[in-house]
Amino acid sequence: MTPHDHLPHSTPEFTQVPVAYSHPNPAPNPALAALDLIARIVAALELTPLVAVCSIDRAGRIRFCNQACADLSGLALDAVLGQPLKALFSRGDREAEHDALVDEAWRTGRPSPIGDWHVRTPGGRELWLYSTLVPVYHEGELTQVFCMDVDVTSRKVDADALVTAGVNFRQLFQKSDDAILLVRNGLIEEANPAAMQLFKCPGPAVFVGRRLADFSPVQQPGGALSEAAALRHEERAHQQGNCRYDWRYLDCSGTPFWAEVLMTSVTLNHEHLFYVLVRDISVRKSAERTLYLAAQVFENSRDAIVLTDHERHIISINRAYSEITGYSSDDMLGKPLSVYRSGIEDEAFFRKVWHQIDTTDHWQGEIWSRRKSGELFPALLALTAIRDGHDQISNYMAIVSDITERKRSEEQTRHLAEHDFLTDLPNRVLLLDRLSLALSTARRKGSMLAILFLDLDRFKQINDTLGHQVGDQLLKEVAARLLKCVRKVDTVSRQGGDEFVIILADIGGIDHAAHVAGTIRQAICQPYAIGEHALHVSTSIGVSIYPSDGDDIDTLVKNADIAMYHAKQGGRNNFQFFSTEMNERIVERASVEQGLRRALAEGQFALVFEPELDIATGALVAAEALIRWRHPELGLLLPERFIGVAEEAGLMVPIGNWVLREACRQARRWHDGGHTMAVAVNLSLAQFVQRDLVDNVRAALDDAGLEPHWLELELTEAIIMKGGGTTATTLESLRALGVRLSLDDFGTGWSQLGQLKDYPIDKLKIAQAFMLGGADETAIRTIIAMARSMRMTVIAEGVETPGQLALLRREGCDLYQGLQAEAAMRDGGLDGVLQ
Repeated sequence: MTPHDHLPHSTPEFTQVPVAYSHPNPAPNPALAALDLIARIVAALELTPLVAVCSIDRAGRIRFCNQACADLSGLALDAVLGQPLKALFSRGDREAEHDALVDEAWRTGRPSPIGDWHVRTPGGRELWLYSTLVPVYHEGELTQVFCMDVDVTSRKVDADALVTAGVNFRQLFQKSDDAILLVRNGLIEEANPAAMQLFKCPGPAVFVGRRLADFSPVQQPGGALSEAAALRHEERAHQQGNCRYDWRYLDCSGTPFWAEVLMTSVTLNHEHLFYVLVRDISVRKSAERTLYLAAQVFENSRDAIVLTDHERHIISINRAYSEITGYSSDDMLGKPLSVYRSGIEDEAFFRKVWHQIDTTDHWQGEIWSRRKSGELFPALLALTAIRDGHDQISNYMAIVSDITERKRSEEQTRHLAEHDFLTDLPNRVLLLDRLSLALSTARRKGSMLAILFLDLDRFKQINDTLGHQVGDQLLKEVAARLLKCVRKVDTVSRQGGDEFVIILADIGGIDHAAHVAGTIRQAICQPYAIGEHALHVSTSIGVSIYPSDGDDIDTLVKNADIAMYHAKQGGRNNFQFFSTEMNERIVERASVEQGLRRALAEGQFALVFEPELDIATGALVAAEALIRWRHPELGLLLPERFIGVAEEAGLMVPIGNWVLREACRQARRWHDGGHTMAVAVNLSLAQFVQRDLVDNVRAALDDAGLEPHWLELELTEAIIMKGGGTTATTLESLRALGVRLSLDDFGTGWSQLGQLKDYPIDKLKIAQAFMLGGADETAIRTIIAMARSMRMTVIAEGVETPGQLALLRREGCDLYQGLQAEAAMRDGGLDGVLQ
């Protein structure tokens, strides 16, 4: 279908009159040639897919519609003809405005203003059209109005198409920034002002009548002859409708430039016309060349390079990256850059990195990277933000250099400078550095640290009698033993000769330092097999503590050295604290620990029992076993004097097992004497976490011949919370054995109601703290109510006054302990039962 198929008169008559914006019967003038050009371009609209064109008669019926218009509306071409204009596109609440523009075009014979219209197709599609109305005259009479629409909905519409269809044809031709030429029968017929500027020609006369190939070098850069290549492009445009290609031109001064050419073939009056758009792409070509060189540099760089988009998703890696890391393009492309982090640096580190890049567009530093095999390696990373023409970040580039060898060399050099050549321990230089860091940490955290100054006893005698080679081997063995006596966070250093200094960082107390010093003394005293020699050596150790013995490096080391001298004076093979007070405490602790071990071996422990009475009846229902130490010199000691040392010395398990066995035996004796009551035994954390706890409880019951339900094990909230993942399993095993479980000091720990429900607890013991000062009624009432809701027995300890007992009776407490319970036992004549 062609435009003249639906025009009332033939095309030759149509092309001889002004089109679109000329008045009837204009006088001949030179502009007719330009208007004739416009008419011919209109005739070509049927072939272009970019402009939707239809025409309407005075009745508003569609007389002509090109294929682009039908496709845009979604209707078949045959179904469009004869329909009203609104059948193609509905303009909603602007329909009346558009009708007014159509009426205005018929009334004035002038084209309508160009504008954007939001329309809906019969199929429901919503589009934006760039539209104008063009009146068309024939023999001086206005016969049709052409409606020309360009779909500007898609953002991917070529810019030249948007410009071409943006304004009426004459304005387009005259004002376009792109060079436009009309070629008829191979010769240039007309050129717009942009063409004059692009080709640097003084006027249109330079173009008219010449071929496009005349403005080309003999050969194109690819080697093809320009004239033959131009003919091939024209033939292709004629066959396919249009042809786009890059071309090397010469301007009128003979200067070459690159252009992109869009040649569109138009048939008008059985003649071949070419609508040729020429755009200068010299800058683009230069950029392409630059990009080509950059691509070569990218691919052949010895450093690993990664490119990402603005969202930091990887879009390219070079060959070096694959060689260094083992990752291929398939592994990397499309993935976030963060996926390939080593995991060594935390998120806070990378937040600082990206903040600096956002601020300065660049960051460089050392990080850890990871190969595909999982191997870590040190890398120098340079990150750069790449911005587009609008100063917005479009890409990021990461350059990664493997600095493994450099780091290894640096580390080796630093190690030699900071370590003793014989023992490979830190030397004085590194010791002072680490001590400085340890002191800074201790000051910041308010913690303690210890300095141990060691000197081997009579080492000079070994050196002098057996030679320095044997002495050196001995020093190496001593160094190895010292390392086994400390934690990884501590530092063992050789100061020279047979002197060693140890930093114990962040210790909990002087007992820790004493324990390590004792361990070292024992380790050093073990025999040495050096060649054919069996050697024995001891050590004298001086200990200073921060902050009590000094708050600077020199003072602490000096005081440790002084303490070591006193250890030597005290007979060697011992350790001495700088502070006399500390020495006294350590001596006392050591004495208590030795006494506890002797007490276990000699049976110096004893049990006393605190009664548990029923509040309602006053009956004796149970007794809690409490340990005492009958010290041969100090008399009867309460647990407060020795339990802490027992815990530190690792003696709570044997002591606790002794209590368990003795309490079960006593309960059996009560039963045999006619007093059937339960016995309550406190468990320590050390006992609770032992794998053989249930076996030990079973053995104690079997040994005493006591039924399990007469044994009650008391645990604190802290024990349950620190028992680890096996807490529930251990409690269930004890319940399965048949013993009863009680939660001691309830209300002062960390228990949560939800967790408490999950454990098989039989009894809650209200902490004595709630009884102080007359009793906390609210807390007591709450605990009792909670225990009732979970069907637990409630017992209060530390009940000392009748008022407290009355409160507990009123609130419904089950059992009680304390002075009131002991008084009730005496009043009832039962005080001899528990003896």
